[in-house]
Amino acid sequence: MPLGACSSFDTMYDFTPTEDQELIVSTARQFAARTLAPRAAELDVAGGFPRESLAEAASLGLLGINVPERLGGVEAGAVAYALAVIELAKACAGTTVAMTVSNMVAEVVTKFGTPEQQQEHVPRLCSGEYVVGGFALSEAGAGSDPAGMRTRAVANGRGGYVLSGQKLWITSGTDAGLFVVWARTSDAPGSQGISAFVVRGDAPGLVRGKPEHKTGQHASTTTPLEFNDVELGPEALLGEEGKGFRVAMMALDGGRIGIAGLALGCGLAATDFARGYALERQQFGHPIADYQAIQWMLADSATELEAARLLTLRAAWLKEQGRPFTQEASMAKLAASERGWAACDRAVQVLGGFGYTREFPVERYLRDVRVTRIFEGTSEIQRIVISREIARRFARTAG
Repeated sequence: MPLGACSSFDTMYDFTPTEDQELIVSTARQFAARTLAPRAAELDVAGGFPRESLAEAASLGLLGINVPERLGGVEAGAVAYALAVIELAKACAGTTVAMTVSNMVAEVVTKFGTPEQQQEHVPRLCSGEYVVGGFALSEAGAGSDPAGMRTRAVANGRGGYVLSGQKLWITSGTDAGLFVVWARTSDAPGSQGISAFVVRGDAPGLVRGKPEHKTGQHASTTTPLEFNDVELGPEALLGEEGKGFRVAMMALDGGRIGIAGLALGCGLAATDFARGYALERQQFGHPIADYQAIQWMLADSATELEAARLLTLRAAWLKEQGRPFTQEASMAKLAASERGWAACDRAVQVLGGFGYTREFPVERYLRDVRVTRIFEGTSEIQRIVISREIARRFARTAG
């Protein structure tokens, strides 16, 4: 079997940061240390929406990292974006997830929007005028199977639509100023009748539900949305009518790179803290870092996280080059979320009883990273995507 049937073995990768990438990473790291880290524990306890932090992020260009300069972004590329997300998530995963979703929304409107839609919405997303963007795809009966959605957009006879239905699990649903919303525009089977729309957060008939009480990521609000006969003009349609499922799948490919970076940030932060603790904590007259049991946990975490980091950068590089990256993005998201969770779990174990208390941050990292195995496609869905891509590539190579 040709090696290329399973992966991109024909490509040599060099992830030495460019000057632009180093600038973005430095900006993200300084912002994380100055603004996100000091507020992370407080937001974890009190909850709420980090408007001030997100406004500062927008002023630094962190809400439009991979968006063209002509639309208000910094056009630093997908690799810079992935590296920045890792740095941000080390400090506060909740605030970071709001930023990743908003970046994804800006990229979706950039890629599929008309020139008028791009000019109207993307600069407002990058500048923070919309606060952040929201991605409204999931429903009660349409999570892993978006084609099962029931939200509908019915033609109103004037070229526009009337949007009705409910969405669940919407990141930043409390405050987002613009949503990309998916709805059925016909009774065509499966995904064929789904279209995408841009909907302002102040649209009459749009009702924001009560935030969910979640295990982690308390700095990020997650809410249901209701659309009660929301009137949309023809300019709200994003892409072609009936072609919205393709928009969602392409957006999720890129979104999975961001979630991989988010999981990596949590895992790296937990491992770094556990390492420092192990060097100081004394048992039986020695730092616990002297004992093989602790050394092996730290070694496993470091190795697995580095492997996941390289998968993430590979997927980001392929996206940046305009090459197919669906399989690689799913591999990165699967590896980073699973190994990020394992690293956080080991960090709690290294700290023992202290790791299970809020006196130290590792229990927060563990709670924050858990959802990365669920949203943007569960680990099980990632395995389905990967296996399908392997089969498709093999068939193409064999043919």
